[in-house]
Amino acid sequence: MSSRRLRRRLSKKGKEKLIIFSYPEFDDEASTSDIATTATRVVDWTMLPDDTVIHLFSILNYRDRANLSSTCKAWRALSTSPCLWEFLDLRAHKCDAVVAASLASRCNNLRRLWFRGADTADSIIHIKAHDLREINGDYCRKISDATLSIIVAKHESLECIQLGPDFCERITSDAIKAIAICCNKLQKLRLSGIRDVQGDAIDALGKYCPNLIDIGFLDCLKVDEGALCNLSSLKFLSVAGTTNIRWGLVSHTWYKLPNLIALDVSRTDIGPTAVSRLLASTQSLKVLCALNCAFLEKEANVSTLNVKGKSLLATFTDVFKEVSLLVSGTTFRGNNVILEWRNSKKSNKSIDEVMTWLEWILSHTLLRTAESNSQGLDEFWLKQGAQLLLSLICSSQDDVKERAATGLATFVVKDDENASIDCGRAEAVMQEGGVRLLLDLAKSWREGLQSEAAKAIANLSVNVNVAKAVAEEGGIHILASLAKSMNRLVAEEAAGGLWNLSVGEEHKVEIAEAGGVKALVDLIFKWSADGDSVLERAAGALANLAADDKCSTEVALAGGVHALVMLARTCKFEGVQEQAARALANLAAHGDNNSNNAAVGQEVGAVEALVQLTRSTHDGVRQEAAGALWNLSFDDKNREAIAAAGGVEALVSLAQSCGNAAPGLQERAAGALWGLSVSEANSIAIGREGGVAPLIALACTDAEMRMIHSQVSSLMDVHETAAGALWNLAFNPGNALRIVEEGGVAALVNLCSSSVSTMARFMAALALSYMFDGRMDECALSGTSSESSPKVMSLDGSRRIALKHIEALINMFYDRQAFAAAAASSAPAALVEVTERVRIQEAGYLRCSGAEIGRFIAMLKNPSVLKACAAFALLQFTIPGGRHAMHHARLMQNAGASRALRATAAAASAPLEAKIFTRIVLRNLEHHKEVPS
Repeated sequence: MSSRRLRRRLSKKGKEKLIIFSYPEFDDEASTSDIATTATRVVDWTMLPDDTVIHLFSILNYRDRANLSSTCKAWRALSTSPCLWEFLDLRAHKCDAVVAASLASRCNNLRRLWFRGADTADSIIHIKAHDLREINGDYCRKISDATLSIIVAKHESLECIQLGPDFCERITSDAIKAIAICCNKLQKLRLSGIRDVQGDAIDALGKYCPNLIDIGFLDCLKVDEGALCNLSSLKFLSVAGTTNIRWGLVSHTWYKLPNLIALDVSRTDIGPTAVSRLLASTQSLKVLCALNCAFLEKEANVSTLNVKGKSLLATFTDVFKEVSLLVSGTTFRGNNVILEWRNSKKSNKSIDEVMTWLEWILSHTLLRTAESNSQGLDEFWLKQGAQLLLSLICSSQDDVKERAATGLATFVVKDDENASIDCGRAEAVMQEGGVRLLLDLAKSWREGLQSEAAKAIANLSVNVNVAKAVAEEGGIHILASLAKSMNRLVAEEAAGGLWNLSVGEEHKVEIAEAGGVKALVDLIFKWSADGDSVLERAAGALANLAADDKCSTEVALAGGVHALVMLARTCKFEGVQEQAARALANLAAHGDNNSNNAAVGQEVGAVEALVQLTRSTHDGVRQEAAGALWNLSFDDKNREAIAAAGGVEALVSLAQSCGNAAPGLQERAAGALWGLSVSEANSIAIGREGGVAPLIALACTDAEMRMIHSQVSSLMDVHETAAGALWNLAFNPGNALRIVEEGGVAALVNLCSSSVSTMARFMAALALSYMFDGRMDECALSGTSSESSPKVMSLDGSRRIALKHIEALINMFYDRQAFAAAAASSAPAALVEVTERVRIQEAGYLRCSGAEIGRFIAMLKNPSVLKACAAFALLQFTIPGGRHAMHHARLMQNAGASRALRATAAAASAPLEAKIFTRIVLRNLEHHKEVPS
């Protein structure tokens, strides 16, 4: 009977010999007790076998590998093993000459190098990888001929050079000639966006590079197509996106290429005649890719382009069927053909070579097509494009995987500015299992794959159904984990995903439970000095989360208040300022539910920063800053701090400048002034600073404009906040006179009679009642509304108009039959029925001071319609269930309101509605007496 074999490694620790157990090479009849004993053994990680450590290093990114290598001398030595340094991806790292030189000792065995940008390209020569076989660079716009020439001169063993997909604007044919002369072993050359690929450069490739089988001149302005036919070794050729190609010449010359197997002419102006001739005359050609060729698609006749034994990939053909013919010859294997080829145990070198090239070409063309947002491709994307991208997600080529993920992130977007996506495309990805594929890709150890997968998940999650699927598949935990990455690009895309997912109320708590709140707050501190995009996304996600009461508390506990205030104070990027202000506004919006309102106001520099942001030139920043100040103003201390920080002047200035702005900005500007004006000192200051006129202007916003529903809703909000601010201001007789002088009576009358918002009409009536209860008359006689010379006017006409419209408003709620029944009956049910008829739901959120309640009580003695108006207002303020009903009831009881209410209810001369209203108020007060505080 064989026994269980364990490999052993002896290691000396002091004078002791330790036996470190590794994983068994095979299992047989080991007892469960042996397994349990091994499982519970304390493992010294620094004593793992060398091969295990090397394998562990191989699946870590460079940063984690470097951290682990510093654990001990043994691991430091193992971390330099040549097999760990055959491939180096520098795209996520800043690599200057010093860093490159520090890597040089480890890169003797380097074969593949990926980099990003001209700065890293300049430092490559310092790595001293003399046996380098492949370089792959992106963001190459600033790379010059000189830089590229030095790189190839130092690395003569290069077999593959790829620069793109962005344009290499400064590279010319001179650099291509340098490549040809220096790199005689070159097999693959793919360059994007070169202005002019001249014939002598192509001839040099043919002369010096006998092994060159794959050329891609992508998105070039001009290529000498005649010279290409001299490259007899070519098997694969792509001129996708290249302009100024003479297709008549091509169709008569390229057929001479004896080894040409695959040709890519996607996104060009090739026509059906040239395609047909190339397919028919090029004997070796197996596949021609012509995706998104507008002229071909317009004029093509599929039957005439169908050449037996050759595959044509176009938007009007079944791409999967064409690939199936390429792979199997005859049998159509359905849309899983690429996956089946990839998983096939039988290797066919010629087919594998073509399919590998095809994956790369398709990923490039689909991404470029998605980026251009070409019209007329909806059917293609839904029926084939989405599934093609998903099939490429599973490629063995990392750059193909990345581009496929980026393609998925891009092709669903209709309007990036407004975060609008094509729901049909997003759900097509979901239905094809794309969510699971992308989440698996996001769990890769390669940071490039992590960031692109997270980007795709983020964009797709704008769709509610996809967001739900992402959450159900565990995507929130994956994104929360990625948000902790030390790689800024990964963290940025993960934060974007959490931002989009946090829009859904059902996802907020799960994000918090997954550690997302802490990760987002940490991101702000981590990238506060360099990373506007990641800061905007982190702040945006926190803003969404702060809208939830429970998550709002989590944000504060995680240090979110300090982090967001820091952004509001120091960051100059408008997107970050807007989201930071929005987050602070949401944190301060929960009123009595938590202490965040006070906490935000107490944070050093918070109020001053928000006041300063109201002066921004960006409407979004001004809107969110004003919204934050509005919410903060509900706290007495915050309100005075805002005023002390110059908030009155800043908000009056904002209201004066936003007459033509979006309703959201108008609403918040007026709302912030409304909140500040609760304080009489602030109210007087607002009037003195010129705040009355802009509020009147906002109250006059045209209600008859033709608008969509959301705009009507926004207009209602503007009316309500402007009316509320004017109501508060009108409490002061000087401000009341200013309102009259500035034409505010007509504006309030218009609101009272025709606003689309019942709440705005109600508050306009309250403002008019303050203005014409007699207290303004003395102020008018002395002319004390302003420091300028007093204006002589007659208030009688304005008073009559105001009282008429107040009465009309009350009559809106007057039901003669119901009121008569209530007057004749002593049954509580009759009063309850009337209460429901006259109730304004939103009025329950209004909070009045003792002075205001006293003023309404005093109005009960007024012989005019103000008696009914005062009773109607007190009714709204005391209806059980209202947010501040108990507060108002206590104020009325303290003021002895019951006597005045009973007198009104019993007065023979009082209008019926006034009697009914006061009876309901008395009943409300009795109710609040019975309810414990």
